[in-house]
Amino acid sequence: MKHSDSKKLWADILMWILPVLLVIPNIVLCFTEHVYRGLDCAVNIVLPLGVYCFLCAVSSKIGRTVLLFFPVMVLCAFQLVLLYLYGNSIIAVDMFLNVATTSFSEASELLVNLWPAVAVVCALYLPPLIAGIVLCVAGIRSGTISRRLATIAGLVLSVASAMLFIIAVFTPGGYRPQRQLFPVNVIANMIYAADRTIQTKRYVCNSSAFTFGAESVRDRDAPEIYVMVVGETSRAGNWQLGGYNRPTNPRLSQRPGLVFFSKALSESNTTHKSVPLMLSHITAAAFGDSIYCSKGIAAAFSEAGYSSAWLSSQKRNHSLIDFFGAQADTTEFIADDGQVHRDGELCARLKAFLDAPGAPKRFVIIHTYGSHFSYRDRYPESYTKFTPDHYSGASAACRHELLNAYDNTIVYTDAVLDSIISIVDAYQVPAALVYAADHGEDIFDDTRERFLHASPVPTARQLHVPMLVWMSGAYRSGYPDKYEGAISNSGKEVSTSRSVFHTLLSLAGVRSSVFDKSSALDRKSYRELPLVYLNDRDEAVGLSACGMGKEDADYFLHARITP
Repeated sequence: MKHSDSKKLWADILMWILPVLLVIPNIVLCFTEHVYRGLDCAVNIVLPLGVYCFLCAVSSKIGRTVLLFFPVMVLCAFQLVLLYLYGNSIIAVDMFLNVATTSFSEASELLVNLWPAVAVVCALYLPPLIAGIVLCVAGIRSGTISRRLATIAGLVLSVASAMLFIIAVFTPGGYRPQRQLFPVNVIANMIYAADRTIQTKRYVCNSSAFTFGAESVRDRDAPEIYVMVVGETSRAGNWQLGGYNRPTNPRLSQRPGLVFFSKALSESNTTHKSVPLMLSHITAAAFGDSIYCSKGIAAAFSEAGYSSAWLSSQKRNHSLIDFFGAQADTTEFIADDGQVHRDGELCARLKAFLDAPGAPKRFVIIHTYGSHFSYRDRYPESYTKFTPDHYSGASAACRHELLNAYDNTIVYTDAVLDSIISIVDAYQVPAALVYAADHGEDIFDDTRERFLHASPVPTARQLHVPMLVWMSGAYRSGYPDKYEGAISNSGKEVSTSRSVFHTLLSLAGVRSSVFDKSSALDRKSYRELPLVYLNDRDEAVGLSACGMGKEDADYFLHARITP
């Protein structure tokens, strides 16, 4: 065989291999997405395979064609890594928004621990890319006969898939390519995510005219302190206060005036949605339409005459959280300096704010890093209570070490919260604190071997979060009905997204046109409502309709939560 023929052979082989590599995610999704019918799976494989074959045969410059397919390869790699991580579902809208709002250091921590999946996708898609570059530079083209065969194959597959597509669309269940066909569905999600990003960028302008009409019903000159602590990635099931069999809350369990809500759920398993929901009066049902033109709780307290502060151990990430934080009189994102900071450092910032000149009434929002992966980096060595806590990677084989490290983060959170309470309590004024985590986490808890959070289909452990209210002695003496109301509601089902905002306004005696007393946990008028989940397309759906499995139903049954 001549040397030129040998090169052309490699070009022909690449022309046939590329379509197969590009449909690998489609094939895998047929096994992971149990809601897909057999007909759906046939369309999902045959249709893109036919299109890819045809496109690869359009030009003899196969090297250039490979490079033009680079964006599709990136989506394929991203999809396969996410399937390795979460076990199912396409790349969701929230995945793109998470990428846009996640710092490089967080992403690096995750990727390092996902090296098996990263290695596989590199092995699949780097060789054809390298070969494409070589063929492109060398000017090597695919053969005419091979191109003709590929064109015929592409046309035959496309015609067959078109017939299958029509049948699938009009049969019961209805095939929806924008939701089911990879990569069409992913591109649709990218467009939706881009729209949300644009709305976020326009937030300041769109929300400028918003007002809560808030005012305090109490003496404006009487000192009071209210603190909202936003936890990160904390699971209710790992809190001693919630019945966990490990002493993860040695300090808070001894703290008087504290009420723990054992059946609290977040309405989202992503930070960029769950935190704005807690910081605002917007419900999950109105999220997509209203969150981008409403202000947050710091603005409400400022209207009511409070000096307000936002203290965060995280970095700004260009999300709504940044804008809500900026609405406070004092705003500090201490990680903006590029250094690693732990949550305990916020205690000194809190003390400094409370000691500084300002209105006698103070409101503080503290956004922590909590139990965000990598767990081992979230607590000082002195809080290593459960060992061994050093893990070699994010795998089920390391679950014992991962769980020990995770529980150590809860021990540290316990200490940080207790320190915050001690600082506030020392002022001997009516004061209260509300803590709730943004979402929970999976740590290889069952046979599904799910890990982390923000999966397109949530799990019970990602939604069941710790929530507590603490009231100082002076507050309990002045407002005993508030403490009794919280105790009476401690065993009820709670949506943190719905109740945190209204509970804080109620505790502080802040009146507003948006206040909902039936959502305030310090009132006996609190009313349980069906729990919902804010899905990937910002639709509020019942927990039973968001795709969770039997393992999640069993978890909710054990926790006595009605999905």
